[in-house]
Amino acid sequence: MGKSAKRDIYLSFFMFTADLQPDNEEYTQVIIRHIKAMTEAGYDGFDLPIHPLPTSDHKAEVESYTRMKRAFDKAGLEGVRFATNVGSTSIFDPTSPYLQQREGALAYLKSRVDITAVLGGESIMAGPIVLPYGVFPTTADGEPIWSDALQEWLKPRYEAAQPILQELGEYAEKKGVKLAIEPVDHWETPAPNMVSDVLGFLEGVQTPQTGLTIDSAHVVLGSDGPAVFEDNLRTVVAQKRLHYVHISAPDRGAVHDSWIPWDTFLRPILPVYDGPLLLEVFNAVPPFASLLRLTRRKFWVPGEDAPEPGLPSAYDVAREGLATLRREVERLGAAG
Repeated sequence: MGKSAKRDIYLSFFMFTADLQPDNEEYTQVIIRHIKAMTEAGYDGFDLPIHPLPTSDHKAEVESYTRMKRAFDKAGLEGVRFATNVGSTSIFDPTSPYLQQREGALAYLKSRVDITAVLGGESIMAGPIVLPYGVFPTTADGEPIWSDALQEWLKPRYEAAQPILQELGEYAEKKGVKLAIEPVDHWETPAPNMVSDVLGFLEGVQTPQTGLTIDSAHVVLGSDGPAVFEDNLRTVVAQKRLHYVHISAPDRGAVHDSWIPWDTFLRPILPVYDGPLLLEVFNAVPPFASLLRLTRRKFWVPGEDAPEPGLPSAYDVAREGLATLRREVERLGAAG
């Protein structure tokens, strides 16, 4: 990608919510208001969380997001681009030892591909779509499984999931959707935690349509180090599997004043990746406050919360994050 080419930057809707409530027409108007405000601020697209429901009526779910997209278009947002964030669950688990449950997980994930296609056309579906997010394994006696025992426990789980992610990738290719498995650090989920882990899993998945996400927060919190990171990056690029890049602070908060190692992380990515960069902030909204044990104050959301003088709003944090990311992209690009 040329140094002068503009980088598309998306904003994660985790700034505002973990559930778009697609059947709630009133809340859809709230979402539209946020999209318009953040588009005016300079964002090129948005990453939308697709909230999991304990239902097998996936057709109805797809239809609800289709209606929501029609509302977006009616509001003049036809040209806005969208990606999605999706996670596997304890109900829809591609790594389950039970074939029926794996088949249910495949149907669930295919419906998420359908939703992504409805929202964004040729787009990206990213997230922890291998093991259920945040579900830590235990022995029959209820003892947590860690370290070497965890790695042994994972082997048959990964082997069970590989055919599912192969078939899902083939399905996603027909829909024009790239799958970007996200390694998430060990504070949040048992595996895969590192880019290396996803690369190992993908050895059993042939289609490059099933690739991965690289996230600055998880690289910092759970990686093997800069040398391994650059080696992994070369491998991912050679396999044509780098489908998404997330820019997120280690504390998952404001990006403009954070411990993101811009040179170490972003410099090697920019010459080999021309897709969107996602700015991801987890605001202290349900369920993140408890799930991520957030102790910082919520960034108050304009139009939803009462203004708090002296405290930054979600819009302030989003604008400052965008300016910071644009500045770092320009600096690193100019430096070659």
